[in-house]
Amino acid sequence: MIARQDDEETPLLQRPEQPMTRTPLPWKQFSVILFLEMLDPLSSQTLAPFIPQLVRDIGVTHGDESQVGRYAGILVSMSSLFLPLPLHSFLILSQQSSYYAAHALTIFHWSQLSDHVGRKPVLLIALLAISVSMFSFGLSKTFLDLVVSRVVCGAFDASNAILKIMVMDITDMTNMPEAYSYVPIPWMIANTIGPLIGGSLSRPADRFPGIFGRSELLKTYPYLLPCSISALFALIAWLVTYWRLQESVSTKAPLWELITGGFFGQSCSKSRQPLSNLIVDPGEANPGEVQSKSLPLRALLTSKVSIVTASYATTGLFHMAFSLVLPVFYATPIELGGLSLDPPRIGALLAAQGVAHGISQLLFYARLHDHFGARAIHITGVTSGIPTVILFPVINTLARAHGIGVAVWLCVAVQLMLTMSLNMCYPCIALFIRAAAPNRASLGATNGIAQMAASVARIIGPASAASVFSYSMQEGHDAWLIYYFLIAMAFLAVGTALLLPRGLSVWEDHQ
Repeated sequence: MIARQDDEETPLLQRPEQPMTRTPLPWKQFSVILFLEMLDPLSSQTLAPFIPQLVRDIGVTHGDESQVGRYAGILVSMSSLFLPLPLHSFLILSQQSSYYAAHALTIFHWSQLSDHVGRKPVLLIALLAISVSMFSFGLSKTFLDLVVSRVVCGAFDASNAILKIMVMDITDMTNMPEAYSYVPIPWMIANTIGPLIGGSLSRPADRFPGIFGRSELLKTYPYLLPCSISALFALIAWLVTYWRLQESVSTKAPLWELITGGFFGQSCSKSRQPLSNLIVDPGEANPGEVQSKSLPLRALLTSKVSIVTASYATTGLFHMAFSLVLPVFYATPIELGGLSLDPPRIGALLAAQGVAHGISQLLFYARLHDHFGARAIHITGVTSGIPTVILFPVINTLARAHGIGVAVWLCVAVQLMLTMSLNMCYPCIALFIRAAAPNRASLGATNGIAQMAASVARIIGPASAASVFSYSMQEGHDAWLIYYFLIAMAFLAVGTALLLPRGLSVWEDHQ
């Protein structure tokens, strides 16, 4: 880091940048948060392997595969955006989109509520909702039941957002990068265990007749067992949260006071601060008044919050679109512009990608942040999306010319390595969200705004990419159209990333 030199133009009251001692992580609290981080990906990944067969089994298509898109489109509010996709990709996309659609409508309110009543009560509600929705999904016999289960989960599941806020609460700017280097580990574990549970334990009466063959319940509801395991894990997480997780904010307002005072129109009058911010700099004026009030929505929409929200949304837009195209590209025949890989190879590649993301972030993120800063890492990550997309047609060209050989696998490896850089954008965004919050008492609501925008992006990104990909694969259309589209998304993410400040202290010092 280049030291700042004071001169006549340096403000007298500006605090000089000094090397800071890194605060040790509060492992007693942080380890519980890491355990809870597994629940969200575990529940979603448990469903992924058996969704196609489940939709066939409930008979909504009446055996007509061409009608799958019509009924799957009911799961989202934008069914007209979809053109035909491979069944597995389309159905996974649809059930995720129904979740994110409900999530986008409620996540800000849950996050804002956590600023008033505390993080723990909102988290307990979210964990209970996950458990109930997973049991409901396993007991679903109609398509409407499936939709309701996913919508309920999306509407009440604020666990991921609340856990992010709690990490911000219990850390400071010196140890927060280190904390986020550990977050991918539980996600990596859940993304590995979830598909194994869903794939191996669905239809257990048929797979393991010696053990479950006499169970009429599992014959009637063949997908109840994997859903029940995920739901049971959510109940265990609820108990762990209730008994072991400490509230990360100092005080909270009574719920009745919020109701009578108009929760969404007024800010809370009770003093409430994150535990890591109870010590206020003595040079700040009236810290008790400025830092203790949770602000209403209009006061939160500052330029800093708008910039970080735009950057988060555009990054998620590109990442989700790319994540949809990647497995579809692998499965598409070489003559149509893909790679003609079978499902086992695709699964192995995606699993390897997930492991690489977790290990790379654990080993390198904190060190890279110390040397280059959050802005440089984030810009590098979204910029890496451009060569990552360019490699799609390069890989296909090599496969057409020489078959699937060493050159193709080398390019695939390079492409997956570039996605590691893209994955490091998210802890950087979390740091900027914390710095952009108008005060610490509004940290939850500020994160809720960003999460709401990201949820919308997670709907639009896959939906638009699915449509463009299918359109580009049709005869007479430019097969490269999807790549132009993804590169445009990447440039949009780079543009918003350039608006971020050069250092987190630029925003932190003006709070």
